[in-house]
Order: sequence, then C-alpha cells, then structure tokens
Amino acid sequence: MKAPRETPRHSTIGEWVDGIDEAVINERAVRASAGILFAAGFSAWMWGIATGDLQPMRLFGIAFAIEMMLRLFIGTRFTPTLALGALITRAQRPEWVDARPKVLAWSLGFGMAMLGCLSLGWLGLPAVVAQAICGGCLALLFIESAFGICVGCAIAHRISRHKPQRCAGDTCSYVPPPRGQRHSVAVGGAHPPTTS
Repeated sequence: MKAPRETPRHSTIGEWVDGIDEAVINERAVRASAGILFAAGFSAWMWGIATGDLQPMRLFGIAFAIEMMLRLFIGTRFTPTLALGALITRAQRPEWVDARPKVLAWSLGFGMAMLGCLSLGWLGLPAVVAQAICGGCLALLFIESAFGICVGCAIAHRISRHKPQRCAGDTCSYVPPPRGQRHSVAVGGAHPPTTS
C-alpha cells in the first residue's frame, strides 16, 4: 500500500479537512465565485463593446488580477469572491477537490488579466486586442461556472506527475459509459443493465 503523499500544511491555497491528506478547495464556492466574476466582467466587456468606453473593463481587469494574486500568494480564505461564493453555497454539501490544479488555473487567469491590463495601458495595443483577451478569460469563467469544467485544472491534470485524487464532478475516477449505453444506477444494491 502506497503511503500518502505529504503536502506542506503551510500552503496558502486551499484548506485542510479531516480525513483528507491534501489541501482542498470547495468546488461549489469556486463555481459561485466564477459566476460572480463572469457577471461583473461580462457587464464591463459589453459596456466597452457598446459604447467604446474601456474604463469599466480596465477596472475589472485590475480587480480580477488582484483577486487571482490574492488566491495565489496570500491565501484563498482572504479573497472576496471566494468568500462570497462560500457564503452563497453554505447550505450545500461541500464538494472538495484537490487545490494543487487550481494553481495553474488561477495563474492562467492572473496572466490573462495582466496581459489585458498591459494591452490597455503601457503597450498601447488596439482596444480589440484587450477585448479579445478579456473575452477569452470570460469564456473560461463561463465554462467553469455553467458547466463545472475548469480548463486550467484539466491542463494541470494532463501535465502533472502527481495526478489529483479529487476532481470536480468526480472526473478523476469516473469513467462515462460507451456511447449508446446508459449510465448505471445502483438500486437496492443491484446494478440495472447498461444497454439501451
């Protein structure tokens, strides 16, 4: 039997839960946070497209970069939208997922936010470039909040030597049935036939 992998307990990303030997994140709170960020960012993005005024998009880019920086370097319990997401979903059973893949996901978000801010400021690139970067970031937020798919986590899962044990929707261990077959559901201890 393989000994559990030791993870430093001083990690700022995630929290420690009894019975789990890795730092974890409540995926329900993360999805709620992604929805909040998407709503704010989409409003700023649409305002920029409709009016040509990019100031709300600049402000959102700065706020988003600060949010990601707090998650990565200060601690996940100190980030405003994660705290709000946890508050909104407090009545739901937590869905604990490994915190390590979120590092790449949030680093990707931080990088996109910084690139967007730079393109609107010092680099002096056309507005359409910043809007495209912001649109890509919003697409990732929407995919996570609406479908529960963390693109950065999926990339981390592919390239990491230490595969996560707990993933959103149990995708680390769940194998969908072949096309044309139904999902099996245990009823009274027995599994019904899986063929349609």
